Amino acid sequence: MYLTDLALSDFRSYRQMIIKLDRGVTTFVGENGQGKTNIVEGIAYLATLSSHRVSSDHALVRQGAQAGVVQARVMHGEHPSTVEVEIFAGRANRARLNRGQVRPAELLGQVRTVVFAPEDLELVRGEPGVRRQFLDDIMVQLRPRLAGVKAEYEKVLRQRAALLKACGAQRRRGQQVDGSTLDVWDMQLARLGAQITAARSHIVAGLRPHVAEYYRAVSGGRGVARVDYLDNANRGTFHLPPPEQFLDERGVVGSAEGADSPAVTFGGEEARQLVADHELELADIDLTEIRLLTALAEKRDQEIARGVNLVGPHRDEVVLSLGTLPAKGYASHGESWSYALALRLGAWKLLREDVSGEWAEDGEPILILDDVFAELDARRRERLAEIVSEAQQVFVTAAVGDDLPEKLAGARFWVHDGVVERIEESAGVTAGRAADEEGLGDEPVVTGEVRPGVSDVTARGEDDG
Repeated sequence: MYLTDLALSDFRSYRQMIIKLDRGVTTFVGENGQGKTNIVEGIAYLATLSSHRVSSDHALVRQGAQAGVVQARVMHGEHPSTVEVEIFAGRANRARLNRGQVRPAELLGQVRTVVFAPEDLELVRGEPGVRRQFLDDIMVQLRPRLAGVKAEYEKVLRQRAALLKACGAQRRRGQQVDGSTLDVWDMQLARLGAQITAARSHIVAGLRPHVAEYYRAVSGGRGVARVDYLDNANRGTFHLPPPEQFLDERGVVGSAEGADSPAVTFGGEEARQLVADHELELADIDLTEIRLLTALAEKRDQEIARGVNLVGPHRDEVVLSLGTLPAKGYASHGESWSYALALRLGAWKLLREDVSGEWAEDGEPILILDDVFAELDARRRERLAEIVSEAQQVFVTAAVGDDLPEKLAGARFWVHDGVVERIEESAGVTAGRAADEEGLGDEPVVTGEVRPGVSDVTARGEDDG
């Protein structure tokens, strides 16, 4: 999977920008605040219909505009398609696929991306909600239908929370609380929540070996990274073994600074089997639904008293460990960076190996590295460059081109003053070349100046496909 063309209209800082893209590595270089991240944010938006930077779409629409548009031509093998999202501030978005109007959710799966950005330190250091969202982004790209399940689950949470508050108010007034309506909402929460829990648990099981592999590669073998899923409904009956119990005779415990210490032997196989058995149970949606219903019944009085939903996947946790310690609070800055990077690279490999769905023959995700090389030391830069060089398409942003290893040589664009220009390597100078007047032209580079409307771009892209 790769993009050949990208158009932004009234998106972030761009009034109109059209650019032709290549396979392999593409780098956007420019000073901070020039719009490099806005470009890759538009690409990533097509994959999940959400931004990796902000929770609301309002900030994505250029100031003074009514709507922003992101459009791309994507290749799956030999099959081109044109995808387009029109983003409105304050109302529902609109989408098009190959000229036809579709629901935005129908675009999910057409483009897959994995983004690594400075904000990803929060995956290690932040609250559980950040890690849950990380899993959910993968979930939506693996199984697009679950985007609807998650949206419906969140609606149920809001409705049920309102009912819990109303029941609490009745109880405080000495009135009898009718639990029949709560029973209905409990059934919906359990039905939807079981699907989310099963999907997340499956993703964590698939991520685990990849995260360990990439952490070892990026860090130079300093420490053992492990990721586990701790579901809310089973916290009273299942206890996740401490990190040291997962290590075997091959496990090396890293210090807080990453220095190696002698290997430590534990009964690792028993702990790993315990977790594997629990994950198999979580994959059983019917069993997980029953357990959620049981937990909801046990917590009902507490929920009514507090007026909040205390049971469900919205309270699950992704547990990150490094050696014998939890990563959160113990990992150094460099270790946290390596761990966050390992999580994103693990997601990339998981999606890359996925053989389900319409585009199973070419579903490799696009890899986006947003302003991360400046935060890495020279050793980690080289190791990261070696890993990503095998990707079908990679987008990299950097304030200073010298921060990038030589292995990331490829197409390079200079972003400045609302203009995107290709750096012609043969001439050693920057030379911008305008797109043709009909839309996504045959020339590889355009500027951010005003161009023909997006409708023209769509027509050109579809006719060519």
